[in-house]
Amino acid sequence: MGSDTFEPVDVVVVGAGNAAACAALAAREGGASVLMIDAAPESQAGGNTRYTAGAMRVVFNGVEDLVQLMPDLTEDERTNVNFGTYTDQQYFDDMARVTQYRADPDLVELLVRNSFPTMVWMQEKGVRFQPSYGRQAFKVDGKFTFWGGLAVEAWGGGEGLVELEHKACRRDGIRVVYGAAGQSLVTDQHGTITGIRIRHDGQVHEVATKAVVLAAGGFQANAEWRARYLGTNWDLAKVRGTKYNTGAGIRMALDLGAMPYGHWSGSHAVAWDLNAPPFGDLAVGDGFQKHSYPLGIMVNARGERFVDEGADFRNYTYAKYGAVILNQPDMFAWQIFDAKVLDLLRDEYRIREVTRVRADSLEELVTKLEGVDPQQCLETIKAYNAAVQTDVPFNPAIKDGRGTPGISFPKTNWANTLDTGPYEAYAVTCGITFTFGGLKVSTGCEVLDTTETPIGGLFACGELVGGLFYHNYPGGTGLVAGSVFGKIAGASAARAVR
Repeated sequence: MGSDTFEPVDVVVVGAGNAAACAALAAREGGASVLMIDAAPESQAGGNTRYTAGAMRVVFNGVEDLVQLMPDLTEDERTNVNFGTYTDQQYFDDMARVTQYRADPDLVELLVRNSFPTMVWMQEKGVRFQPSYGRQAFKVDGKFTFWGGLAVEAWGGGEGLVELEHKACRRDGIRVVYGAAGQSLVTDQHGTITGIRIRHDGQVHEVATKAVVLAAGGFQANAEWRARYLGTNWDLAKVRGTKYNTGAGIRMALDLGAMPYGHWSGSHAVAWDLNAPPFGDLAVGDGFQKHSYPLGIMVNARGERFVDEGADFRNYTYAKYGAVILNQPDMFAWQIFDAKVLDLLRDEYRIREVTRVRADSLEELVTKLEGVDPQQCLETIKAYNAAVQTDVPFNPAIKDGRGTPGISFPKTNWANTLDTGPYEAYAVTCGITFTFGGLKVSTGCEVLDTTETPIGGLFACGELVGGLFYHNYPGGTGLVAGSVFGKIAGASAARAVR
């Protein structure tokens, strides 16, 4: 590393995931010199973004908008794929509904109004997008039909997104230093940022700077903070992504008197393979997730169902069901499917690293579900089968209303009898993605102190911004929020420097 690595710079961005890269690119576009640091070594850099599938929830009013994001769409795709639309009103409604009307309205307004123009800007910077066929579309009458408002994903998933963003950063003259962890912020007597202390190669460097953008993720990889803020047994949850998101950015800001904000006891947590490693594995990516539960049922150790698997599209339930699984006896569940839906299961069910059992009869299957009361499980399945409204047509691309009224945790949609072998079951536990509590920011992404006054020269974006998500989360919103607030934070930092 050259001697100029930690020379004075206009803006330091702490983190190197999607939000951080967008902040760095926007600050550079605003005329600032920029240093971007990542606590991880280069092979693991890019924060949680590297571990995502890359889904992006963006406003679009038809295929013409999508062509601006995906100019590679073929004529056949433009005419023969039912992408649908996702209007700003739908986005507002989804954000309000899934967060139980708690989301900060100013932040939601910024997210929704800026989602499409920000992604156009990213595309101009060299980021590529593609249709999300594998996860967000079913074939209906031979035609791909998108559901749940999610039609776009980053090309190459999270890995591809980070690769293209870092390539754009290098092209624009942004210095990126890996294995460099932000430790503390330096201020003058007025409380304005004048520098940041960075630990790199066993030494602490104090870098003079006029602005810092914190984009270092939530505190999901910090077991102590999880237990402290999320509650009992959360220290035992598996972490879906990077082990480097320990809340360091949040802590640095709180040390300066920043205001804690948002749902500090809430998080994005999903059904995750029972035997996945404690932290994310880049070789597997998000393949440990198991999100086709709306097509089957989930049972706990008592052999009982404990949730409405068909309450809503997967996009609107998956981020809260991890917490429900964590609260079950011994913190696990089994997802059960029969042969009628096996070909509809998402790609993640076909990876090598999977905890799966298979049987030709239900009587055999329940004996293979490790940790489960087999007799009670068989009774649960029989009661469920008897309640399925078989006269209602099954359609996975819409809320089909095919339910199981009259039983405990009645299933609302997509109920199929489990009566056709072979049967498959998958063991899952809780995998935490990111935490919802964080820092309060202005609409310019300035970090606010406890009197709601901006801390001079300090900005934030990404997972460590509080106030956007409560209880739950609409799928694909995290990356877009990172991009939108990253771009705003970077532009605000460049203006502050000027």
